[in-house]
Amino acid sequence: MPRGPKGEKRHADTVQNAMLIARIATGEVEDLTTEDGKNAAAVALGRMGGKARAEGMSAKRRKEIAKKAAAKRWSQE
Repeated sequence: MPRGPKGEKRHADTVQNAMLIARIATGEVEDLTTEDGKNAAAVALGRMGGKARAEGMSAKRRKEIAKKAAAKRWSQE
């Protein structure tokens, strides 16, 4: 199956692709992309990823990571 510009799967046959667009327009098939063309499920997972990672770390480890990031950000490289 060919891929669209954003990586989404598309039908190779133009008639099948037209039918898919018609089904999305009528609400028969749910479009799983956001307004900017990204996969809605991936966007949702990305939003909760950093929070879940931070909750699993100790305060000491978060502080170490923050210090390392600040040092890298302000270094003269």
